[in-house]
Amino acid sequence: MPDYENDLSQLVYELNRSTKQSPTSEIDADRKSSLDPILAQAAAQNASDILLVADSPVTLRINGVLAPGTGKLLSPDDLRTLVLPLLTKDQSAELEASRSLDFCFVRPSTGRFRVNLHYQRGSLAASIRLLPAQIPTIESLHLPPILARLTERRQGLILLTGPTGCGKTSTMAALIDLINARRREHIITIEDPIEYQHTNRNSIVEQIEVGHDTPSFAHAVRAVLRQNPDVILIGEMRDTETMSAALTAAETGHLVFSSLHTNDAAQTMSRLLDSFPASNQSQIRQQLSLALLAVIAQQLVPALDSRDSAPTTRDSPPAARGAASASNGSAPAGRYPAMEIMVATTAIRNLIRTAQDHQMRTQISTGAVDGMTTMDQSLADLVRTRRISRDTALAHCHHPEDLRALLSRIP
Repeated sequence: MPDYENDLSQLVYELNRSTKQSPTSEIDADRKSSLDPILAQAAAQNASDILLVADSPVTLRINGVLAPGTGKLLSPDDLRTLVLPLLTKDQSAELEASRSLDFCFVRPSTGRFRVNLHYQRGSLAASIRLLPAQIPTIESLHLPPILARLTERRQGLILLTGPTGCGKTSTMAALIDLINARRREHIITIEDPIEYQHTNRNSIVEQIEVGHDTPSFAHAVRAVLRQNPDVILIGEMRDTETMSAALTAAETGHLVFSSLHTNDAAQTMSRLLDSFPASNQSQIRQQLSLALLAVIAQQLVPALDSRDSAPTTRDSPPAARGAASASNGSAPAGRYPAMEIMVATTAIRNLIRTAQDHQMRTQISTGAVDGMTTMDQSLADLVRTRRISRDTALAHCHHPEDLRALLSRIP
């Protein structure tokens, strides 16, 4: 991993000098460039995130890992100098009222950024995500071909699940871009915030941003069915109303993509059902058994050579993805996706309808002909193809004994 601490230390030193020369209460337009050198440095290092916290140095996340920072410590005044000039008057008022704020901004020479501002220990703190300029492909993300086949469907619900930062947004963007390139459809995405910007190719793409174009996911999903869509992407299903509307859309002739923070198919079923009153859960099971197309649980796993290579997911900035794209996906990735894929076959639909969720994993493990795989099978395959180490696979598995049995068959 390249050494960037000295560069960041110098940037913070220069920031401290400018702060001493001009009080933070007198921030003007000229100070808007204070953050720019740090943004440029993060992009040059293929960082996915920048953390700005008082009494800590500027810290970058690279290949999913926080890189140690040895630069000068940021003061509360430094943080105000860095981030407050980014805000409009209305945003400043919202930050003070809510003590937290999410927004995006653009630097033409560097790219797009998503920011979360919040308070901790009475001081401002910021988490800045570098947003990608180019939409990844299924090949560049090392995703299995079954995902491309799912985009050929015209109706149903496809759920992407996994923890924060596991690449769900990148995967959904790649699938939407594939539909955009191959089909003549009306695609509407509802996102918070918009991370990948889709241009019209063969399809017409509308992108609705929560907080800017609509007050909430639920409000947007209620309205979207009146907008004549063919394909709907709901960035995240955060509440019962959104989940219910997504199911209705999937039942009524639309292809719907959405995400949840769950780890596997069975947990996804539980999360969906537990969001509804017990009296409605039988009906929801019936709806799911008819509407669901697939559940794809994803996590990003460090590659054998991740120390020296760049990631090819949402967590990588434009420069990293450009390098991978230039080599047609042959360059080593910083992290690879490990995936559990459950396709809604007749047997799976019956398990959902009859509340036998505990049987899903067995069905998935024997469903390779339908494109299904368990997380442990996916991890074992990454070990077999020498993309990740055995220790890494074991650290990320759900069932260690099952994975050890799979690994024992690999020479």
